[in-house]
Amino acid sequence: MEFKDYYQVLGVEKTATTEEIKKAYRKLARQYHPDVSKESEAEQRMQEINEAKAVLTDPEKRLAYDQLGERYRSGQDFQPPPDWDAGFEFSGGGFEEADLGEFSDFFANLFGRGGRAGRGSRGYQMRGEDRHAKIVIDLEDAYHGATRAITLQVPRVDAQGRVLSREHTLNVRIPKGVKAGQHIRLAGQGGLGMGGGPAGDLFLEIHFTPDPRYRVEGRDVHQRVPVTPWEAALGASIETPTPLGVVKVKVPAGSQSGRQLRLKGRGIPGPEPGDLYVELEVVLPPADTDRARELYETMARELAFDPRRRRGG
Repeated sequence: MEFKDYYQVLGVEKTATTEEIKKAYRKLARQYHPDVSKESEAEQRMQEINEAKAVLTDPEKRLAYDQLGERYRSGQDFQPPPDWDAGFEFSGGGFEEADLGEFSDFFANLFGRGGRAGRGSRGYQMRGEDRHAKIVIDLEDAYHGATRAITLQVPRVDAQGRVLSREHTLNVRIPKGVKAGQHIRLAGQGGLGMGGGPAGDLFLEIHFTPDPRYRVEGRDVHQRVPVTPWEAALGASIETPTPLGVVKVKVPAGSQSGRQLRLKGRGIPGPEPGDLYVELEVVLPPADTDRARELYETMARELAFDPRRRRGG
């Protein structure tokens, strides 16, 4: 998939106002609409033009797209980075699959229902619109609960029609046991109501900060723990840090790299808490001294061990 530069598609500057974008769209639509154009690629060109307009005339989508676009150029190989749209508020319910029509995979990946940035306005009501944002927290916060100051980017349009960003900071209570993908509802923190109607709600979708130490599946947590060769061969009781704090783990004798030890109930808390799976990783000490090399040479002579030879062969 390639990155699409929607400003380039419409032939406008990144500082263009909403009215300038609409004007450029109307000009190109008159040129490439399949009903009037005889060009062979008119239909594909019109699709790109429609996509560009859909993004750049929507302040919420444009703000998030602009930040993403700072790192890419048109035609570059592209996959949306994890949580690329975290920290932005979006309103409405998002594009259904049928709404995407002939739009490209690039558009669908960013602005379909699967992406938070796909949440588009559904019109005004007496009650304010619900708003949505993705936030990223540490795994430890899900174990213990926490209160965090969360700053969101909210778009606004100035008098000249330019999209600007303002920061909206909230103190959010992260409940103990929250899972990735779960929503925290902040009542009355969404869009303002009309005619004195109540404000909508703000829904925060939880994601965990990427951490090479952990892999999370629902409430289960997988963690790699290094052990020495003698701990794996002879067995040992070791201490290791986990999201729950330091715990003691019994390493059975004869363990190999990749062996998983299940610590029941030590995963993310909840009515049915998850488990913590410790995956052992045997780490060899370096042979960087004469004494260390001597010990390895002694092992090579006396153990006569060949891991490539089949057992019993």
